[in-house]
Amino acid sequence: MAISCGPDSKKETSGTEVQIVGAMKNVMWKGELAGTIQLDTIASKKGLYGLGPVEYLTGELLIIDGQSYVSTVLSDSTMEVKETYDIKAPFFVYANVEHWKEYNLPDSIQNLHQLEQFIDYQSKTNIRPFAFKLKGRIKEAKIHIQNLPKGTKVSSPEEAHQGQTNYLLQNEEVEIVGFFSTEHKGVFTHHDSFLHMHLITTNRSQMGHLDEVIFGDKKMKLYLPER
Repeated sequence: MAISCGPDSKKETSGTEVQIVGAMKNVMWKGELAGTIQLDTIASKKGLYGLGPVEYLTGELLIIDGQSYVSTVLSDSTMEVKETYDIKAPFFVYANVEHWKEYNLPDSIQNLHQLEQFIDYQSKTNIRPFAFKLKGRIKEAKIHIQNLPKGTKVSSPEEAHQGQTNYLLQNEEVEIVGFFSTEHKGVFTHHDSFLHMHLITTNRSQMGHLDEVIFGDKKMKLYLPER
């Protein structure tokens, strides 16, 4: 079941409410690896953005403006990215956003911690949680794809990340989709972050969970939902 974390009935709704299915902590600590949502059951694909892992932690998922991508590990240096909605996730967060406000990311914002602080500051009057996106050239980024061996039992984050494969990107044109919340640690963000982000290259050849980034001196655009 999808849980709306948007405004209540007394507030003006904007159509950008975040929907949450399942929870990261149930996957990591309780081993609930099976899919709780089939992505093709999400009714509205218009302006749809979402992210999560593939069921049984065998890949990463990203929906960007209605297009759904799945990445899986081929080797420690290669991956496969394909477009499909025929896939399930054990937890997933998504929202429909059609209207964005564009910001120039300041040159002083160079890593994820600084990005988190900047988004927090810029969104004080936004309805939370919310989706956001970035577009531009990164200097360097580290992404990962979950690749849990078949049949593995999970009862801790350490066990859940067995088989995780990391990839280093350099000087790539990318799009990043993220979700921001100060209230959903362990649900769709990790315990030490207000952000959960997936990155995809503009040529759609590489995609995964974003762990680290150096934005460099190239201009990045940040997009927040219009209030």
